[in-house]
Amino acid sequence: MHAVATRPFSKSEETMYDHRKLGRELGLFDSDPLIGAGLPYWLPAGAAIREALESYVAEVERRAGYQRVYSPVLGKRELYEISGHWSKYSEDMYPPMEVGGEELVLRPSLCPHHALIYRSRAHSYRELPLRISELGGQYRAELSGVIGGLVRVRAMQLNDAHIFCSLDQVASEAAGALDLINRAYRDMGIAVARYVLALPDEDAKIGDPSSKYVGDAASWARAAELLREVLENAGLDYEDGPGEAAFYGPKIDLQLADAAGREFSLSTVQVDFHQPERFGLEYVGADGNKHRPVMVHRAIVGSIERAVAQLIEVHGGAFPAWLAPVQLVVLPISGDEEKYAAEVARRGVDRGLRVEVAHADEGSLGARIRENRLAPYQLIIGAREASDGSIAVRHRDGNQSAPAHAAAVLDHLREACLPPSQQPARANP
Repeated sequence: MHAVATRPFSKSEETMYDHRKLGRELGLFDSDPLIGAGLPYWLPAGAAIREALESYVAEVERRAGYQRVYSPVLGKRELYEISGHWSKYSEDMYPPMEVGGEELVLRPSLCPHHALIYRSRAHSYRELPLRISELGGQYRAELSGVIGGLVRVRAMQLNDAHIFCSLDQVASEAAGALDLINRAYRDMGIAVARYVLALPDEDAKIGDPSSKYVGDAASWARAAELLREVLENAGLDYEDGPGEAAFYGPKIDLQLADAAGREFSLSTVQVDFHQPERFGLEYVGADGNKHRPVMVHRAIVGSIERAVAQLIEVHGGAFPAWLAPVQLVVLPISGDEEKYAAEVARRGVDRGLRVEVAHADEGSLGARIRENRLAPYQLIIGAREASDGSIAVRHRDGNQSAPAHAAAVLDHLREACLPPSQQPARANP
């Protein structure tokens, strides 16, 4: 398990915050009855966190060999009949919309679309594993009694991906996906409560029309065996979760806990033999014959909404520097330093940093420092700094750095505001 990152403003290491209350107090998100329950909107500060998280995922996936795609949020009912969602998952789907003589459905999942994207071109074994990813909208008809905040919503943005691979590549691809998830959690400063191997009910009649599971028992057993191998090779403690599997296959669920102690899944790794069969997916093997790929479903941070909810509850608004809505606050001591403060802010923005100026006429320096205490870095601008082009940095934990040349300080802070796993390696002194 990964330790929870230090939370400077917590009363204790066990403290968690209610993201619904704090998220609104910090101006991260809100909702409106005219938009509807379970449909929160993002305010500028929350949108900055979301954008940082999305950019992070895109870079992680790029480095790991994923190819980004985009697909529509609607699909014909027939698409979900083929995938099995309509027969096994329709209670959580929105009803079809009649458009031009067709029945269109808001998608509950991205995997059928990705199966069609794979099917649109012929593939050779040399292309496998083929990793495609998307940050896309999906929709769940959640009941009003269970929705709330960002954890249970009716419209979400999912960091989803599907890996099309040969059977002998499944274990390594699933292991690689699990490694990406755990690395992301370390960067975000959040911890896994439990790893669960989600399996079918012990008495499940897999493949029976009355069963909630599709496919055949042999494929399910093979998929579960592969995922168990991944968990054990990673040296992770895990629990079996009978009855927790998806309708098309077993999965690894990474369980997190909210401020009330309730658990929810954020990220998953799933092995799916069913949808490649249903959609007739193929690749040409080294023997020149056609073979069926396996789909590995994987979400690094799951839904952006749930990820941000957990970040709020763990960090209490004192987000890691790379996620903070405002990374640098420039504080001129008096009006005489306002011009230089504006220049420093502009130079920080030019380096891709999120910067604000806390102007001298907004209160005493001490009051402005307290008001902006959640920012990772505060740049104090006095007469000496303005005259010699330097900056003094006050860190969120109260430590201060001696004034140094502005360009060098801003370059250092640009690196410090990268995710930990993406910061440049530094030589040992």
